[in-house]
Amino acid sequence: QVQLVESGGGLVQAGGSLRLSCAASRRTFSSYAMAWFRQAPGKEREFVATINKSGGNTYYADSVKGRFTISRDNVNLVYLQMNGLKPEDTAVYYCAASVYSDVVSRIGQYDYWGQGTQVTVSS
Repeated sequence: QVQLVESGGGLVQAGGSLRLSCAASRRTFSSYAMAWFRQAPGKEREFVATINKSGGNTYYADSVKGRFTISRDNVNLVYLQMNGLKPEDTAVYYCAASVYSDVVSRIGQYDYWGQGTQVTVSS
């Protein structure tokens, strides 16, 4: 089992920035591809960004490309730096871990999930 705990959410004005963090419980953190997903009220959960287990490859949803950056350290943390936030970025953001080694973007490819952190962007 891998436990994931997100932090860093909050309320920010449009155009502002936030950095989300996700802490993983296991020492085998480097064995997992990691990702961020988000879910807005009344909408399905959607892919945001992913990073492979080595940190050398990333992939983004078109809606966040150029504004968000995913990264990871060598211990147990994955980050999502969010710049140029828009009201449509408002959602609960979830961290997820996958046994796939490379970048994957489908919900069903992720095995472990955090509890989520709320991001609210005001206009």
